[in-house]
Amino acid sequence: MDLREQVIAEIRKIYDPEIPVNIYELGLIYDVKVNETKAKIIMTLTTPNCPVAESLPQEVKDSAMQVEGIEEVDLDLVFEPPWEKSMMSEAAKLELNL
Repeated sequence: MDLREQVIAEIRKIYDPEIPVNIYELGLIYDVKVNETKAKIIMTLTTPNCPVAESLPQEVKDSAMQVEGIEEVDLDLVFEPPWEKSMMSEAAKLELNL
């Protein structure tokens, strides 16, 4: 597994506290790039007023830092495009019966 895949594997361990699906399958992670030892993650939240708006981005950064070889994580929290159910993976939709 390359570093990008390892970062994604760590992010998949994080679950939305209100929905029993990990945030990667939920579609909250828009992009993950790794350049040598630096990871760049672009993510969103289900809503700007999400109860974990303060803690979830830090949890994502911390999980990416768990990957051996990653020394820095640059995380951008964006709300454009806004998250919608169509961004979920097929696995997430099946889990939620959508």
